[in-house]
Amino acid sequence: MTAVLRAGLIGLGSMGRNHARILAGLDGVALVGVVDPMGDKNGFAQGAPVLGTVEELLALGIDYAVVACPTALHEPVGLQLAEAGVCALIEKPLADSVEGARRLVEAFETRGLVAGVGHIERCNPALRSLRTRLEAGELGDVYQVVTRRQGPFPHRIADVGVVKDLATHDIDLTGWVTGQSYTSIAAHTVSKSGRPHEDMVSAVGQLSDGTMVNHLVNWLSPLKERFTSVTGARGCYIADTLTADLTFHSNAAVATEWEALRAFRGVSEGDMIRYAIPKREPLLVEHELFRDAVLGKPADICTLQQGLQTVEVAAAVLESASTGSAVRLGGRDSAPGGVAS
Repeated sequence: MTAVLRAGLIGLGSMGRNHARILAGLDGVALVGVVDPMGDKNGFAQGAPVLGTVEELLALGIDYAVVACPTALHEPVGLQLAEAGVCALIEKPLADSVEGARRLVEAFETRGLVAGVGHIERCNPALRSLRTRLEAGELGDVYQVVTRRQGPFPHRIADVGVVKDLATHDIDLTGWVTGQSYTSIAAHTVSKSGRPHEDMVSAVGQLSDGTMVNHLVNWLSPLKERFTSVTGARGCYIADTLTADLTFHSNAAVATEWEALRAFRGVSEGDMIRYAIPKREPLLVEHELFRDAVLGKPADICTLQQGLQTVEVAAAVLESASTGSAVRLGGRDSAPGGVAS
């Protein structure tokens, strides 16, 4: 009989409560304790003991922990887990600074501990299918990646702005689906909600193979949108990660003879295909992959190195917005979703 992994959870906020739900029912895993100094008034801990400190959780004896506390606490909590020899799945972004992210990478790598970052879009069915198709060369050369991520302000967020909270999703998924790294980024931000952090960003960048990138992210819009398009030699993929739908619009040489219609649709139209994709819950997939990684099985998790690269790009976005100049990035061995060369 296979031994059950003992897991802990740190933080019972909006993401933490979902992590608790998944951990409580995850095959091969037992949720043995949850840390939240605020307690658990709503019963989100799924019956697991609720503790006040990380020390109390470590005293229970755990194989790994999920870190779902506020971003500013990722570094101190992660370092505490690494020092105790405990593997960790840390919510995105990895840390609230590049330096903090680097310290976490060093702490876990020097001890040979499995650690990952919860960039959950990697587990979205539409994006997983998109990545597989790009890897198979179905689109041909990739020209451009465009993302839009907008919606109303999430009151759960108090310690970071929209770049670190939301744009890190798009930075990571862009590197992951293309297998490329960012070489430059230029951005503008605005702050309209009276908070100290930015709440809207528009960024233009370039990847290592020359692909153009555009990101539009805000939490000022009543419209909730999660849009990713990848345009290439053979057409365009559109992924809606809210519905987990993936659509392909192909290039074609079928001329539009109706003159009035041609002005709206262009001179040629190809087929449009919406793929039938099995739609499993992304958070469950993320947990299954991390569990397997802890068990030593092959698993495509977001590594801390990849999480660090995303934090670096996010920092470059903020630097560009602050200075009004494009920021060059380079010297990396791997893309956010790629494999080290």
